[in-house]
Amino acid sequence: MADMKILAQRLIEGKADEVRKLTEAALKEGVPPSEILNKGLIAGMDVVGDRFRKNEIFVPEVLIAARAMKAGMEVLRPALVASGVRARGKIVMGTVKGDLHDIGKNLVSMMLEGAGFEVIDLGISVPAERFVEAAEENMADMVGMSALLTTTMLHMREVVEKLRDRTGGRVKAIVGGAPVSQSYADEIGADGYAPDATSAVELVKSILQANTA
Repeated sequence: MADMKILAQRLIEGKADEVRKLTEAALKEGVPPSEILNKGLIAGMDVVGDRFRKNEIFVPEVLIAARAMKAGMEVLRPALVASGVRARGKIVMGTVKGDLHDIGKNLVSMMLEGAGFEVIDLGISVPAERFVEAAEENMADMVGMSALLTTTMLHMREVVEKLRDRTGGRVKAIVGGAPVSQSYADEIGADGYAPDATSAVELVKSILQANTA
């Protein structure tokens, strides 16, 4: 009998092959895809996020767990689609124009996927227009931008302004990265700022919940 607690534990341990096999076995046994997602994969990533927040584990451990989550999702995603389970929201992610640093952005993307969101990752050095196009094409709820350089973080303002002009504020914008701060987010009119990956997931949840309330 499939045990979601064991699935969650193997994810926490970062054992991608075991997570994949346990997910496959659970589906074969007829466990509902939503249960595998929420009680197995997301439950495991919730623990990882909590431990990361408390500095009990660090980026390498989180990345390993996120890869295990991805292995499970590759198996589970078709079943979720077939059963009509929808993602909690759709987020476009990218590093702003001129910036080639993506470790932080990748970590946030993985953590968001682990929390049940669909992520459209545009990669590095993304122009403002591309962020807006991707948000419109994918009917996204939010755009997340990162920057590591003070010279590139200036492009965040352009993205925020274009999003506001084109979507009337429907698509929210959040920012993050080493030189970015809450005061800068406020200055450019972003909807939120997060200092780390775990905070980013909580920020996305809170903004989207408030948006649908």
